[in-house]
Amino acid sequence: MTENAQQQPSAPHTELPTQYAPADVEGPLYERWVERGYFEADAKSEKPPYTIVIPPPNVTGSLHLGHAFEHTLIDALTRRKRMQGFETLWQPGMDHAGIATQNVVERELGKEGKSRHDLGREAFVERVWQWKGESGGQISGQMRRLGDGVAWSRERFTMDEGLSQAVQTIFKRLYDDELIYRAERIINWCPRCLTAISDIEVEYQDDDGELVSMKYGEGDDTIVVATTRAETMLGDTAVAVHPDDERYKHLVGKEIRLPLTDRSIPVVADTHVDPEFGTGAVKVTPAHDPNDFEIGQRHDLPAITIMDEHAVITAHGPFQGLDRLEARSAIVAALRAEGRIVAEKRPYVHSVGHCSRCKTTIEPRLSMQWWVKVGPLAKAAGDAVRDGRVKIHPQEMEKRYFDWVDNLHDWCISRQLWWGHRIPVWYGPEGEVVCVGPGEEPPTGEGWRQDTDVLDTWFSSGLWPFSTLGWPEQTESLAKFYPNSVLVTGYDILFFWVARMMMFGLYAMDGTPPFHTIALHGMVRDQFGKKMSKSFGNAVNPLDWMDKYGSDALRFTLARGANPGVDVPIGEDWVQGSRNFANKIWNATRFALMNGATVDGPLPDASQMSATDRWILSRLNSVVAEVDALYEDFQFAKLSDALFHFAWDEVFDWYVELSKTTFMAGGEPAKVSGRVLGEVLDVTLKLLHPIVPFVTETLWTTLTGGESVVVAEWPKDSGLRDPAAEQEIESLQTVITEVRRFRADQGLQPGQRVPARLTLDGTPFAAHEAAVRQLLRLTPAGEDFSATATLPVAGATVALDLSGTIDVVAERKRLAKDLAAAEKEKAQADAKLGNEAFLAKAPDNVVDKIRGRLAKADEDIARIQSQLERLPEA
Repeated sequence: MTENAQQQPSAPHTELPTQYAPADVEGPLYERWVERGYFEADAKSEKPPYTIVIPPPNVTGSLHLGHAFEHTLIDALTRRKRMQGFETLWQPGMDHAGIATQNVVERELGKEGKSRHDLGREAFVERVWQWKGESGGQISGQMRRLGDGVAWSRERFTMDEGLSQAVQTIFKRLYDDELIYRAERIINWCPRCLTAISDIEVEYQDDDGELVSMKYGEGDDTIVVATTRAETMLGDTAVAVHPDDERYKHLVGKEIRLPLTDRSIPVVADTHVDPEFGTGAVKVTPAHDPNDFEIGQRHDLPAITIMDEHAVITAHGPFQGLDRLEARSAIVAALRAEGRIVAEKRPYVHSVGHCSRCKTTIEPRLSMQWWVKVGPLAKAAGDAVRDGRVKIHPQEMEKRYFDWVDNLHDWCISRQLWWGHRIPVWYGPEGEVVCVGPGEEPPTGEGWRQDTDVLDTWFSSGLWPFSTLGWPEQTESLAKFYPNSVLVTGYDILFFWVARMMMFGLYAMDGTPPFHTIALHGMVRDQFGKKMSKSFGNAVNPLDWMDKYGSDALRFTLARGANPGVDVPIGEDWVQGSRNFANKIWNATRFALMNGATVDGPLPDASQMSATDRWILSRLNSVVAEVDALYEDFQFAKLSDALFHFAWDEVFDWYVELSKTTFMAGGEPAKVSGRVLGEVLDVTLKLLHPIVPFVTETLWTTLTGGESVVVAEWPKDSGLRDPAAEQEIESLQTVITEVRRFRADQGLQPGQRVPARLTLDGTPFAAHEAAVRQLLRLTPAGEDFSATATLPVAGATVALDLSGTIDVVAERKRLAKDLAAAEKEKAQADAKLGNEAFLAKAPDNVVDKIRGRLAKADEDIARIQSQLERLPEA
């Protein structure tokens, strides 16, 4: 592959279809790339490595716009580095997605009238593997549609044998280092998924609830507390007040009656209580609230669990067997009947946690779980960024990272599921606890059993940068491709995934962080900046847009919106515009090939070139340097915009148009310009390739006869700059632009020819008269020529005879009407802005709008007056 890529290009093929049809091109091209092994990575290569791991999509997932956006950016980075001569690895794979996948398969079983318990654990896990083989991984095929240049032979799955060994290895090491422990603590419990979930898997939203204030105790020992979860009062084991609160000093240490129960509970003093909030007294339910749990620990309070895993009340009494929400209403009614309700507020809007998977309201619950002691791991993750070993881009995102890792709580890693990495711990009949590492035999015999829980999905995905390379074995791939060069991911999973990888990478790889740079991007939103969601009706299937406009069009649109760390708006009109750009590249290359564009041989000497040739080569090298600098800064939007305007505006709209007269004339100048145009297209197509790979591959191989632009050499800035040629062509552009604007102002059709006399002597573009006349549709001045309008522009003079092209009387009348309207608009805006009473009352945005109207009116007046001055007398 490498040798072929270095071969001299053969004679170019000069035929292209008249139209670009993405559907006919993309699939076969991608398969050809894969068959030729362009995307594979060789650990034995002496080339410098460049590694990026794919943020592993869920095995249950399909390609959405967020994936398409992220994959476009990663693919652009890796394609460019491959062309620059790096041994490039874009590591693919999928996450087993514990809760999501188990839910999918359980729903399938439900259609058969079965539950996982009907199958049993072993058979259910086999059923999940069967589902994965038949239906999982749909996203892989969709990644091919997008053009992802991943090393498919290295594809990994977080439950495959090698990654399972990595999980078991790091669990054992962390356990032996006392960084993993088992303890009973408050966790977030999902009554629907029937498992613990971590803090970062809880989504908070404002819900309509109720705030109920109720009296505990009797007579002088009465105290009022308020709650949004009245049902939890059945598990109260204290009321807490602040130690300095004089209102309750007489109650501290006393026992008061807990309503609806036969229990009395103490009043305790704790500095956690805010005496300024509410009544200054709070109910304490250690088994069902994390803050209450801490109070309970400090005061040695019992923790009474009053709900089962389905959030059904288990406490003895009339409420036993009720769902938590049913119990809430029943308990409030019972307290009201006893005269215990002091106040009720409905609706009471407050922030409520929901399971990120199924959206069920989570229930804080005291539970025995496995935990990672994150203190030392999180400190190492913070230090790696603080000391510069890892860069976060954009830098302003560092604060969010530090806010998280510097305040991490211990991580609950056990999940009450069957699908996932089972915790490698065995319990013996005498209370023994044995953690089993890879290659070790688990204890056997009567009474020994393995822990039934599995590990949090983020535990295994946190190992992704090194487990996918063969760790814990010291493989060639691990030595070659770790650490990763850059991680490209959304700021929304900075805490979910990035922090986990940082902690585990530094721990497992002897202080070497998993990547040098963390490049964070934003979220894809609709064209109005609104979050995309099926419930909002604005979600888009990227495959639909790829089918309609081609994958390149979608990719280019996404890249053009990708400012670091900023959300990306996207609308179908923009994708259509990118499709038009692909068509423009296609048509311009067809024109070039038909007019002798070539890459054969060296570039002609500058002395043989026209100023137009020297100008475009100078601009080309500037763009190469600009694009390189923007790539290094992850400025995808800016580099895409720079390439768009260079290709469309400078190459296609100016260089090609200015060179048409040269090509039509033929001879040696046409050959020189043909070689220059070939060079410009060769480099431009290479620069565009990482973002729009399909159309550029087709055009580049046709133009050059080369094997593939995928393995072509990335352009280098030769340092060539020609300020004189750039100034000359910029002046020429000014002349043409100004005369075009004048023609448009006079209502002339673009193709309408006008007699003109050009005075170009002494200007830097005197040699361009033929091009000027061609582009401006100006015919030579005849004997009866009479200038009715004269335009002095950039040192040149363009005299036009408009007598036979426009109705001067009608045009003056139209412009006078427009001028009157603009002057009226100006007068109205001036009046409002001069009214002090109006300015004092009007909102800032209204005043700003009127100021904008005034500026627009002034601009219109100046423009119309200029047009009138240029018109001949009627």
